[in-house]
Amino acid sequence: MNIPNDIKITQELIEAHGLKPDEYDRILELIGREPSFTELGIFSAMWNEHCSYKSSKKWLRTLPTDGPHVIQGPGENAGVVDIGDGDCVVFKMESHNHPSYIEPYQGAATGVGGILRDVFTMGARPIAAMNALRFGEPEHPKTHHLVAGVVAGVGGYGNSFGVPTVGGEVEFDARYNGNCLVNAFAAGLARTDAIFYSKAEGIGLPVVYLGAKTGRDGVGGATMASAEFDESIEEKRPTVQVGDPFTEKCLLEACLELMASGAVIAIQDMGAAGLTCSAVEMGAKGGLGIELDLDKVPVREENMSAYEMMLSESQERMLMVLRPEKEAEAEAIFKKWGLDFAIVGTTTDDLRFRVVHQGDEVADLPIRELGDEAPEYDRPWRETGLYSPLPADSVEEPEDYGKALLSLIGSANNSSRRWVYEQYDTLIQGNSLQLPGGDAGVVRVDTHPTKALAFSSDVTPRYCEADPLEGGKQAVAECWRNLTATGAEPLAATDNLNFGNPERPEIMGQLVKAIEGIGEACAALSFPIVSGNVSLYNETNGEAILPTPTIAGVGLLPDWTQMATIGGANEGDILVLLGCDGTHLGQSAYMRDCLGQSDGPPPPVDLYTEKRNGDFVRSAIRNGQVTACHDISDGGLALSLAEMAIASNKGMKIDLEQPQDPAHALLFGEDQARYIVALAPDLANFVCMNAEGAGVPFRRLGTVGGGRLTIDGILSISVEELRTAYESWFPDYMDGTAAQAGEG
Repeated sequence: MNIPNDIKITQELIEAHGLKPDEYDRILELIGREPSFTELGIFSAMWNEHCSYKSSKKWLRTLPTDGPHVIQGPGENAGVVDIGDGDCVVFKMESHNHPSYIEPYQGAATGVGGILRDVFTMGARPIAAMNALRFGEPEHPKTHHLVAGVVAGVGGYGNSFGVPTVGGEVEFDARYNGNCLVNAFAAGLARTDAIFYSKAEGIGLPVVYLGAKTGRDGVGGATMASAEFDESIEEKRPTVQVGDPFTEKCLLEACLELMASGAVIAIQDMGAAGLTCSAVEMGAKGGLGIELDLDKVPVREENMSAYEMMLSESQERMLMVLRPEKEAEAEAIFKKWGLDFAIVGTTTDDLRFRVVHQGDEVADLPIRELGDEAPEYDRPWRETGLYSPLPADSVEEPEDYGKALLSLIGSANNSSRRWVYEQYDTLIQGNSLQLPGGDAGVVRVDTHPTKALAFSSDVTPRYCEADPLEGGKQAVAECWRNLTATGAEPLAATDNLNFGNPERPEIMGQLVKAIEGIGEACAALSFPIVSGNVSLYNETNGEAILPTPTIAGVGLLPDWTQMATIGGANEGDILVLLGCDGTHLGQSAYMRDCLGQSDGPPPPVDLYTEKRNGDFVRSAIRNGQVTACHDISDGGLALSLAEMAIASNKGMKIDLEQPQDPAHALLFGEDQARYIVALAPDLANFVCMNAEGAGVPFRRLGTVGGGRLTIDGILSISVEELRTAYESWFPDYMDGTAAQAGEG
């Protein structure tokens, strides 16, 4: 298929490219004429929501992005944070939601590939990956297919590339029936004096294409990712890219070798909008023009048009500006790794983006207006109505607390994710210290004898829908808490803001208030946002997803020998709740999974209390006083105790000492800023005295021992029975052996 450049520009064609009438008028004003077909495609790629953030830019600017450890905040391929001794951690989270719904294996695989490139483009070697996945209700006819395909895609790419997957989330809800979410995170290590940026510098320098050849896969992918779905979804399948992790591994090694040679001036991953976005961003950031000759672009399909080459999202490709004297050395490195190396353009001083194909100039556009001056909207928004307070005594008490706990721990959303993470290589590179299934993944820093990095990804979408402000705060607080529960100091975060159609004021209101909550929490917890992604238009036939502002964070452990785990409790240890008693059942997992209800506001987040309690817990862990630690979140105290019992393979004898009646809020309430710690008997009094002195509420819960989780007078369940319920749901669902798929 050879698409000519002289196609007549019609209103239908403009609409098909996702451009509004006023945006097209702005294009005419900028260039003083009708655009060519290729130019229309270039504007469509650069000005869509996925690339330009035109609906969210105003609000993203309000987020805290600076801090004592931050080297590079938002605006580059990934954020960069100092971890001392000349090392830094480079990380980011990105979405691949729309492609994964259309073609789950390749959509998820190329999502992993794209985020890995964002990291090593900065000069970092990837050391850890995570993924936050959300699917429709289990009984929906498409959910099983999507889960199988996405998990296989994540594992297929990450395992072959050679990066350990150390954490993440999987959640089911009917609101994702028409739009699954695949949020991919990657982190890498680099030297602070060897970070590479995308800003082009110098006139008349070679612009070099590196990596795999260009094909027609992914043409229009960024535009597709900026639109709602409808019945024509199957027609969008060609816009999904195809990945090759083995080529990407070669690209990583070649890029790092080339970077070490001193040849690289600027480098940009070819991600969304491919060659267009990478070239425009490099030039615009550097205040330079770029001229490309498409006849020199390596292609793997015949008769590709300029339009197709500029908008292709073929994977495993990079664009670089090189020092001319290093050309031969650079080419030799890439040829050695079996990759294409082609000089496809040059930097200019005229701030124009020119594209030549078969001797014809098919594009001549102002580069800054393409890269930095995309439309920016202050879209109308309104706050959603909030729930009235929900007293705990108005929520139905379970007839049998033991059955309620088993139902909770064996439900689709609270059961073990072992079936998922055992398909990922969690141990490759040999530095993994904590694997998925706990509060955070932990990876040793192999350039230092004692340092390690902790990683967690968190959000509670039902909270965000009930109250986007509190939900945004809670997503940050829970991520911060999960890092803290290992003993790590939370350094910085990346966000992936997944919402519906921002042109609807109620959806825009969710985005605005969630960002406000995220900003408040990040400021209070000294946990800046250094990179991120916004994914909007996650709707099908007008049905929006739950608002899902995923927060992924990185923390530093100075000495991993003092790290806490969820399953480290010893026989005879004393269990202590640090934080308040459970009181809040609104929007709780108990209500959702045991009562089939959704009511009340989410638990409020007191950021002062969050920081005070977390700082105390971290200090106790680092002082060697804690043998096991687990934060309390979904399912409250009872579910957290059960998870600790399963992880440590030990029973627990809990005496709540005159609990309130009924006890369901105490056991299942999801009040924030809370942890369970296991303490050696000779340290328990000392830690409790210190907690009292620090103003941290605490409750002695009981002791570790035996083979049963016993909560005096309320429930008694064997650890094996808990484990069976916890481990069974996912494999039974995926094998199709569950009596009723999705029950619970």
